[in-house]
Amino acid sequence: MSDPYVKIDIENEVGYIEFFHPAHNSLPGNILAELAQTITDAGNNDAIKVIVLKSGKDRTFCAGASFKELVNISDEKTGSVFFSGFANVINAMRKCPKFIIGRIQGKTVGGGVGLAASTDYCMASKFASIKLSELNIGIGPFVVGPAIERKIGLSGMSQIAIDANSFYPAEWAKQKGLYTHVFESNEELDEAVKTTAEHLCTYNTEAMKEMKSVFWKGTEGWDSLLAKRAQISGRLVLSEFTKEKLKGFK
Repeated sequence: MSDPYVKIDIENEVGYIEFFHPAHNSLPGNILAELAQTITDAGNNDAIKVIVLKSGKDRTFCAGASFKELVNISDEKTGSVFFSGFANVINAMRKCPKFIIGRIQGKTVGGGVGLAASTDYCMASKFASIKLSELNIGIGPFVVGPAIERKIGLSGMSQIAIDANSFYPAEWAKQKGLYTHVFESNEELDEAVKTTAEHLCTYNTEAMKEMKSVFWKGTEGWDSLLAKRAQISGRLVLSEFTKEKLKGFK
């Protein structure tokens, strides 16, 4: 099994940020922190004009937060720090002055849906179904909710949050506005991502920066909003209901 990692490769002025974890690309706190920093650094790197966010291997894009860490939370402070991991990545993506293209090659769950929703232009394969499973274990998609709601609306977000047992197909996500395109294969997806990213590199970087600030207008308070959402999850994860549910994951 490969070790977890976050890496960045620069090719033709495109920064390809890739994360990986052997447990279906679930993300523990240290990998989330590294991912947030890598996104911030790429935003400040003059050699990069456009960023692509992707995950390793061909199957799951992201299984969400690490259950191994989740089951070991024993107090509210630790819980809040744990759930702040995805908040920090989302805020890094939001503040990044460069367009971020999402490359979603497979199923994505919970926090992974939040990452996809936080990209500026998200492309997927037909295998990239989505699910918000948090209510199943007694918490909710509080941290990633604002990002998802921003892309697919309150109605769409509440539908998948309440129907926490179901995967929704990639075409549904496209119809709701999460994905811009859905491709038949990962090969077609990769070709389209590369073509789109490199074409964007021919645009005026200052214009793209200003355009991104327009796209994210109204989210200026997300540093505090997502921190408060993390506190909610950090409290709920200590409930007897959730502790009982998590026994099956130990």
